[in-house]
Amino acid sequence: QVQLVESGGGSVQAGGSLRLSCAGPQYTYNQGCMAWFRQVLGKEREMVAGIGVNARPTYDDSVKGRFTISLDNAKGTLYLQMNNLKPEDTALYYCAAGRPSRVSLGPHLTQNYDYWGQGTQVTVAS
Repeated sequence: QVQLVESGGGSVQAGGSLRLSCAGPQYTYNQGCMAWFRQVLGKEREMVAGIGVNARPTYDDSVKGRFTISLDNAKGTLYLQMNNLKPEDTALYYCAAGRPSRVSLGPHLTQNYDYWGQGTQVTVAS
């Protein structure tokens, strides 16, 4: 069942920018950790960026310096600012939320997150 809702996906040319948003009930954000994942056809879902209440944001090497994850606590909205997009960034992007006690065991593992959105497609043309 979908607990979070992503938005902001679309098609863009290489070098362009997009800003993804993720919203949901307060109990999902109260879990303590949130992250963005992406999945390409035929591959495993991988973590792009993560943010927690007691840790600085982390990024996959492939997006470091280009993507920025942020959380607006007042609005309860998670964002992913994506700049200088590349064709290899093309994927279905998901937001997720989980408890620190679980996420700390493996931030990159989807099994450690309790809530997910249905995904928003990002397509980057060359």
